[in-house]
Order: sequence, then C-alpha cells, then structure tokens
Amino acid sequence: MTIKLKKRLTNLAFLLPALLLFGTMVVLPFISGAKISFTDWDGFSEVYNFVGMKNYLKIFKDPTIGEPIKNSLFFTAVTVIGNNLFGLLLAMALKKNTRVNRIFRTFVFMPFIISLVLTGFIWSYIYSDVFYELLGIKSLLGNKKTVMLGICIMGMWRDIGYAMLIYLAGLNAISDTYYEAAEIDGAGPFTKFRYVTLPMIAPAMTINITLFLGWGLKVFDYAMTVTHGGPGRASETFALYVYNYTFPYNKAGYGQAAAIVMMAAIVVITGIVTFFLRRREVDL
Repeated sequence: MTIKLKKRLTNLAFLLPALLLFGTMVVLPFISGAKISFTDWDGFSEVYNFVGMKNYLKIFKDPTIGEPIKNSLFFTAVTVIGNNLFGLLLAMALKKNTRVNRIFRTFVFMPFIISLVLTGFIWSYIYSDVFYELLGIKSLLGNKKTVMLGICIMGMWRDIGYAMLIYLAGLNAISDTYYEAAEIDGAGPFTKFRYVTLPMIAPAMTINITLFLGWGLKVFDYAMTVTHGGPGRASETFALYVYNYTFPYNKAGYGQAAAIVMMAAIVVITGIVTFFLRRREVDL
C-alpha cells in the first residue's frame, strides 16, 4: 500500500462518520419525501395513492402561493442587504484589536448564539411589552403592512454579528501596504475603500451574501414562533406554507412537493448568485 493511498484511506476514515450522519439525517429523509410528493398521503393514514405530477402542477396553479413567496423574497432582500451593510460598517468600526473593541464585538456577536425560536420570543416581548407598554409604540407585528419588517429586524439583530465576524476576517487579511501605496498616490478614505477594501473583501462578501440568501429564502422559525403566519397570511413565508400543508392541513403529499420545489429554487438561486460573485473575485 502506497503512502498516497494510505493518506486517502485515512481521510476517508475521518469523513465516514460525517457522511453516515448526513446520509441518515438528510439523504434518506429526502428520498422518502420525494416518494411521498407523488402521492396524496395525509400524513397519518397508511394509504398512499399515487397521483403522479398532480401535486407539482397544483403548486403553480395555487392562487394563495403568491403571498408566501413575496414574504420570503422580501425577508431575504432586506436581511441580505441589511446584514451585509451593517455587518461591514461594524467590522470597519471595530477593526482595531483593542480591549474596548473586543468587548463590543462580543456583544454584537452574542445574539447569533441564541436560537431562532428564542430570538422570536425575545422580540415578541420587546415589541409588545417594551415598545408598546413603555413607549406607546404600536407593535410592528400586529399590522399587515409592517409585520414582515418587524420579522426582518429580528433576523438582522441576530445575524449582523455573524456578518461582522466574516468581514473582520477579511479586513484583517488586507496588508497595510495596499493602503500606504494608495495614500502615496493621493487616494482619500472613500477611494481607498472603493478600490482597495471592497475588492480585497470580495471573498468575505461572497460568503455572507450566499449564506444569508439561503437562510432568508427558507426562513421559518421567526414567522412560526411569533406570528404563526398572521395577521391573516401577511407573514406566512414559503417554508411556513410547506409546514401548514404538511401538518395542520393534513396534505403531506402536497407539502412534500412544495418542499422539494422550494429546495430546488434555493439551490438554483444561490448557485447562480455564487457563480457570479466568484467570477467577480477572479476578475479583480
């Protein structure tokens, strides 16, 4: 046995537990869900009637599906822009490795270690008991026009610290010689940011945009724990739409079909965005 083969077998041995876990928890349930999506199973009975592509065709004919799609896209757009913008600004403000900055970094990042469900409960309390009871400000969650904005604020409060951390790593990897050369050429702060900082943190930007894009398109926890899709269906996201049909409405076959369509859409959208962002990195 050659050294190269031994190294490959060793690497495979380390990967095997993760591959087994991934196969058990992701691949097998996905295959089972794909089978169910071609049936009219209600989620409880032992009867599985094959209906072919009926569930998938129904998705594109359902007049109520527009609202969940719109809500998911709105949440994604706001959080992707907000997390990256404020995350980058905080990273630049806290870039210097001082004791005070390290304390502020910790406070900004702390919400990210809180679960999505707990974040929803915390902000539900803030909106109702703090803003309304103490300040007299009506809860954003009680108005159809502002409920999604309220949910977006929750998401950004939790995730901005993560974006900041990624941008800090990118900023700290930039050599000071680039800035010194730019200053010699007469570049001001804005010019240095545009032609030095932004190009050099392009990989960090790719990571953040791709991650928040994927997380946003499949957002479920906030709407489920705080509003249950209300008021009306004003905060029902596509993931919550899938959940409602799979469980409360007892249409697991249709719910599984919608879940697969959602997964395919996320894979395609994030794949295209990542492709163009990676090309931007190469062209710099």
